[in-house]
Amino acid sequence: MLTKRSVAAGQMDVPELDEGWWASILADEDACAANMLKNAQGKTTANAGSSSPVDWERVKTYYENDEVIKLEVYGFNRGGVLVRGEFIQGFVPVSHLVELPCGAEGDQRKRVLNNYVGKTLHLKVIECEADQERIVLSERAALAGDGRRRQLFSTLRPGEIVNGTVTNVTEFGVFVDLGGLEGLIHVSELSWGRVQHPAEILKIGDPVRALVLNVSEENGRVALSLKRLCPNPWEVLAQTYQAGDIVEANVTAIRRFGAFARLKEGVEGLIHISTIHLPDSTADLEGFLTPGMLVQVKILHIDTERRRLGLGLVSAE
Repeated sequence: MLTKRSVAAGQMDVPELDEGWWASILADEDACAANMLKNAQGKTTANAGSSSPVDWERVKTYYENDEVIKLEVYGFNRGGVLVRGEFIQGFVPVSHLVELPCGAEGDQRKRVLNNYVGKTLHLKVIECEADQERIVLSERAALAGDGRRRQLFSTLRPGEIVNGTVTNVTEFGVFVDLGGLEGLIHVSELSWGRVQHPAEILKIGDPVRALVLNVSEENGRVALSLKRLCPNPWEVLAQTYQAGDIVEANVTAIRRFGAFARLKEGVEGLIHISTIHLPDSTADLEGFLTPGMLVQVKILHIDTERRRLGLGLVSAE
């Protein structure tokens, strides 16, 4: 169930996110879904195997009214199941199927998806794009009942805090079910620190508490943030330390130009290779420093605007 509260005015800067931002981060997802909607003959599933064309006006009405409809599953691929009914055919991604276990892969995923074939599902249309012959539906969204999506869009406001459940984790971010509507936590909004992959932070099925950044009913998007519920560590860093201070840090990654190390505040800085004195000329940096190692570093400079922290190695423990 969705719960929410507002962040007091002035406590948090909530940015405006334009559609260009959404388009860029969802490009991979859109391309993947489009490929899944193609059958072996290169036709879209909206028209494949059907004697009657899709009634796009009716589908649009289903979408706009946030109606729950019943469709039969007639096929599947690795990405989800294919469904059809009178005047409509479409695709349900795996992240929108209720009975698919979290993280199911390989033969297990194939068995579960195969078991869907022949079943009638209660679904909602979550994407309807006639020009691309693209209809995407959700079993998970239908659980909330008729009109829930519209209700959430009419009540959600930037600055509110919501609770939800992670439904999908991708390279560009994490999708969260808010009880009939999905929001996206972009990878840049997961942590104030460096994130190599969103799976480091959240997993499918995890409960999550997030800040609403932007709500766009027109484009069906809700942008969320995890990191903005915590103080900005860069601001804390600038108030706590100054150049010359020696602190403890944890090595997180080794690169040819040096090593990254994280301070207790959660901020990562670069220990440039020029500040690392190897035991001899043949010593290897990866053999001298390893991820997880505690080191003493000197703060060389703090650039809060660019979020750059320069460190110098003092000693390795």
